[in-house]
Amino acid sequence: MSDSPAGRLQALFEGHRLTPTQRRIAHCMVRRAGDVAFLSSVELAELAGVSQPSVTRFAVALGFDGYPALRRHLREVAPAGEAPASAAAGEHNEYQQAVLAEIENLRHLAELLADPAPVERAGRLLAASRPLPVLGLRAASSQARGFAYFAGKVHPDVRLLDEGGSMLTDRVDATVRAGATALLCFALPRHPREVVEALEYARGAGLTVVTVAESAFAPVAAHSDLLIPAAVGTGLAFDTACAPMLLGRVLLEAMADELPDAQARLEEFDTKAAARGLFVE
Repeated sequence: MSDSPAGRLQALFEGHRLTPTQRRIAHCMVRRAGDVAFLSSVELAELAGVSQPSVTRFAVALGFDGYPALRRHLREVAPAGEAPASAAAGEHNEYQQAVLAEIENLRHLAELLADPAPVERAGRLLAASRPLPVLGLRAASSQARGFAYFAGKVHPDVRLLDEGGSMLTDRVDATVRAGATALLCFALPRHPREVVEALEYARGAGLTVVTVAESAFAPVAAHSDLLIPAAVGTGLAFDTACAPMLLGRVLLEAMADELPDAQARLEEFDTKAAARGLFVE
């Protein structure tokens, strides 16, 4: 975990058993790491979509006397000279604010990647799994499909799991019988119950679960062996997921680095694509 505002908040929350409501508050605080120390309990409650007493109970659950004590602690550990990000929010319209929020999410992801060890570990796990199942349902299906499309160019056997229902566990079983050792999951809000159940089933079947989720406090965390967070934007009617998409590409890079014939596979594809006239020049 990097020594950033978001990283220090993650470290503060680690080791505490948080309720779903408290995880929601924690996730909101990580997303607003730059200015959360300047927010009142009422403002934080509004941002997280919870009640003000829930914020107070959250602070107590972390070991503080109340929210004012938690906020004092956050101000003490905040970098000197850090100003509230909300101060300039009024200078931009809602569309600009959504874009700026995504830029901030990407900054948080860059800080997280300062320690490449988790991504490198994920790359080794994904490269070694033959076949490699990639799971993503509902909002996360496009992330899973995009990863599977590109991964199929360098990995010999990628199997996309983007449909739920009673067949999902059958398909997980099929990958295990074929020799799979790991599963990659993209999990984004709102989290379908069947994704959580599928991950629990996959781990029970012996698969190592690598998950991309919006927060280390997401419901899928308890059923993941390695979770790498990438925040989503919530400023528009529908969440935006630039950071999870970019993290997926980073994982592709890490996986390709572990596949000795990845470059040869790419060159072979390019040769065949040119012969078929597949792309317009």
